[in-house]
Amino acid sequence: MTFDKARIIVLASRPEGAPTVDNFRLEERELPALGDGELLVRNVVMSVDPYMRGRMNDVKSYVPPFQIDEPLDGGAVGEVVESQADGFAAGDLVLHGLGWRDLAVVPAKGARKVEREIDGVEISPSTYLGVLGMPGITAYGGLLRTAEFKPGDAVFVSGAAGAVGSLVGQIAKLEGASRVIGSAGSPEKVERAKESGFDAAFNYKDGDVRRQLKDAAPDGIDVYFDNVGGDHLEAAISALNLNGRIAMCGAIAQYNSAEPPAAPRNLALMIGKRLTMRGFIQADHRDLVPEFQEKMARWIGSGEVTWDETVVEGLENAPQAFMDLLTGGNTGKMVVTI
Repeated sequence: MTFDKARIIVLASRPEGAPTVDNFRLEERELPALGDGELLVRNVVMSVDPYMRGRMNDVKSYVPPFQIDEPLDGGAVGEVVESQADGFAAGDLVLHGLGWRDLAVVPAKGARKVEREIDGVEISPSTYLGVLGMPGITAYGGLLRTAEFKPGDAVFVSGAAGAVGSLVGQIAKLEGASRVIGSAGSPEKVERAKESGFDAAFNYKDGDVRRQLKDAAPDGIDVYFDNVGGDHLEAAISALNLNGRIAMCGAIAQYNSAEPPAAPRNLALMIGKRLTMRGFIQADHRDLVPEFQEKMARWIGSGEVTWDETVVEGLENAPQAFMDLLTGGNTGKMVVTI
């Protein structure tokens, strides 16, 4: 393999509604010369995540939008081929933010060395894009800090078979939840949620979400961890007990919608119930990373936390993997091996 050119996925056009293959283009581009403080990294695995859909729109948000005819980016783990930075050497495994390509020139300040083994347990590179990475700290910080979870709380998690939702449910149980309920989009995903420790789970495609949630949580819920929005948020507002809390992580139900969402239509209930609804992003909880990683490494080592990955092979298939992610084609973390 030569290291003078990189294969890169660029944004060919902005999606209108759901992305299509025409919105992406695979190109080959010359790599710049390696400068001081930089690393040449051969990517091994990259992440596709729902938040990337928002970056494809030309709107102001907490991260800049992707630019037309420019490379996409996102979490990736790769092996250092060459280093011009102190503290890094060829062969090191690093986590960085220049995915959607097979080779990347990465500023060392934007890379973090990761281990291949923790406490005698072999760790695959993709783990740092999932349970030990951004989805993990999102689940941990979103539940414990944003939602102000307390032992004894009853917790409802939408997207319970996804990379974040599946971990939220398990963390809630480990931290002392009285009951954890999840929603997912297929019988297989519902069963997987139950296997991983959810007390109850339902298929939102089987009928009215509000009714199914009431059946699963007859005494109501204290915390709703929202990955979906729409009818799930409306159902949760109805089910929340007095002083309940909502942590708004995502709204995948409306990411591809060209129309404003119809729900929730019951926001007035938040007044009498004294509910709190708070949005957050994973960067809000960076200070919790050492605490999170220590706990999660222990939980992984003991087998108390399990996780799933949906693996797609080949950089050229990354756009399809991303599109499938937005329509529920994954169980656990969706990653692309390069």
